[in-house]
Amino acid sequence: MVRTNSQPTLETTRLRLRPFVLTDADAVQALAGSRDVAATTLNIPHPYEEGMADVWIRTHAPGFEDDDQATFAVTLKESEELVGAISLQINRVHGRAELGYWIGVPFWNRGYATEAARAVLRFGFKELGLNRIFAMHLVRNPASGRVMQKVEMHHEARLRQHINKWGSFEDIDLYGILAEEWRTGDRTRANSP
Repeated sequence: MVRTNSQPTLETTRLRLRPFVLTDADAVQALAGSRDVAATTLNIPHPYEEGMADVWIRTHAPGFEDDDQATFAVTLKESEELVGAISLQINRVHGRAELGYWIGVPFWNRGYATEAARAVLRFGFKELGLNRIFAMHLVRNPASGRVMQKVEMHHEARLRQHINKWGSFEDIDLYGILAEEWRTGDRTRANSP
């Protein structure tokens, strides 16, 4: 598969998923800096200190060029307001990627994570040629699991006390979907009334 070094912008009905730019740093810090967001994710630190967003954003373009990651700013299509982030951490040796996402608290319960995840799965399978995409969530964050279920990922395992989050060992649920399963579901969705 031929790839360009320029990360594309993806569009859905309500969202535009585009590469992050440094001018997004303040919004990232405000949204990801919420304790509620950090508490429900595996990797966002709290407190989210000044300058962390700049450092994080600067990793995206080299990561995409090296075929290691594709990280998108989740923005509202009409206003361009940043609502969150979604990414694929790519492992080409094994033809897979890990899906990760977060949505800022003011934008919770509006279906944005599900809408963005559908677009990123399509990108991963159609454009990147991946064989498998998987995702994990803290068991105490079932909303994230519902996103995975809505995009037709399959529950594969519960990993007991798999991570140490803020001094407490926590269980995580693992979901995955294969390219062939996604293609079958995509055809089914395309042919439904």
